[in-house]
Amino acid sequence: MFVYLTKIAWALLSPLSLTLILSTLGLVLVAFRFRRLGIASGTLGLLILAVSTCTNIGEVLIAPLENRFKPIEEPSHIDGIIVLGGGMDQAVNTVRKGWELKYSGDRFVEALRLALRHPEAKLLLSGGVAVTYGGQEAEAESAARFYRAFGISDERLIRESNSRNTEENAQFSLQLATPKPGETWLLVTSAFHMPRSIALFRRAGFEVIAWPADYMSAGEPSFAITLGDASDKLVTTNLAVREWAGLLGYWLAGKIDDPFPAP
Repeated sequence: MFVYLTKIAWALLSPLSLTLILSTLGLVLVAFRFRRLGIASGTLGLLILAVSTCTNIGEVLIAPLENRFKPIEEPSHIDGIIVLGGGMDQAVNTVRKGWELKYSGDRFVEALRLALRHPEAKLLLSGGVAVTYGGQEAEAESAARFYRAFGISDERLIRESNSRNTEENAQFSLQLATPKPGETWLLVTSAFHMPRSIALFRRAGFEVIAWPADYMSAGEPSFAITLGDASDKLVTTNLAVREWAGLLGYWLAGKIDDPFPAP
C-alpha cells in the first residue's frame, strides 16, 4: 500500500502538478465569484512554475543531497556492485529490446566502469517494473542486455526484477546478494538519490559503500535567476523536491532511522 500511496502523492505534489492544480483551482474559484481567492491560487501556481524554470532553485536544492556522500578512494577489491534502476527508458526498451538510457543513466555507465576494472565483482542489477507502468519489461532485464553488450558475462550478473521502489531495492538485493562478513559491496546510484538509498539499505541490514554518480549540481551554488534551459531546470527541481519529500515521508512512516543519514 505504501508504494501506491507514494506514487499518488507525488503525482499530485510535484512542482508541475501543483502549478496545474493551483491554476485550475484559480479558474474555478473565479468562475464561482471567489475572485480574490482565485487570483491568489492562480498566482501561486504560476510563481511555482516561474521559480522552477527561471531560477537555479533545483540545483540549490539538489546540491546538499549530492554532497552528503563524498566520493572515496576506489577499493582494491570489490565483491559486489549494486546498481539501482531508474536510469533506463523502459517504454522504449520493452518494445525495441535495447538499453536506452535517460537522465539518470550515468549510474549504469559508472557501474560498467567498475565492473570492467574489477572482474572479481558480482554485478547486482536491482530494478523491477514501476507500479504506474504495468506491462513493461523489468529494468534489470534491460540492464543485463546493456552489460552483456560490453562483455560482462551472465555468471557475474544477478538480476533483481521485482522491486517497485528503493525500499524493495534494498530488501530484495540483500536476499539475492547474501553478503558475507567482511565483503565489500558498492551501491551505485545517482548522487541525489544516495541519502535515501543508504538509509533504506541500512534499515534492511545491508552494509554497503556509497558510490555516487550522475551529478546534476556544480558544487554549492547560490540562488540566482537564470534564463534558458527551462525544461532542464524543471527536471532538476522536480528531482530535488521529490528526494527531499521522499526522505521526510519515509522517515515519518518509520521506514528509515534518519531523515538525512550521515556518511
